[in-house]
Amino acid sequence: MNGLSKIPQPPYYAVIFSSQRTEGDKGYGKISERMIELAAQQKGFLGVESARDAELGITVSYWESLEAIKDWKEHAEHKVAQGRGKSEWYKNFSLRVCKVERHSFFEM
Repeated sequence: MNGLSKIPQPPYYAVIFSSQRTEGDKGYGKISERMIELAAQQKGFLGVESARDAELGITVSYWESLEAIKDWKEHAEHKVAQGRGKSEWYKNFSLRVCKVERHSFFEM
């Protein structure tokens, strides 16, 4: 994924997933790409932005509604990935769901 997502005007929702990884890939890279592909196919998906360094990863996905977020959380393949995340890939993580009331965007 390249650059910033160009999201429609608010309101919309942001899911902020911050994490610290365990050592080694263990299939994480491939599954991470697959989850982005799948999320993009979900009704209500607006976009995603992600960054990771050696210490911290942050992925923000954008959604039209809380219902769309709930549907994504319950997606069968996503649930399998969530389980592997807890058992194999993450030392810890935080998930925050926020309603975006305002945003601005600058592009040169």
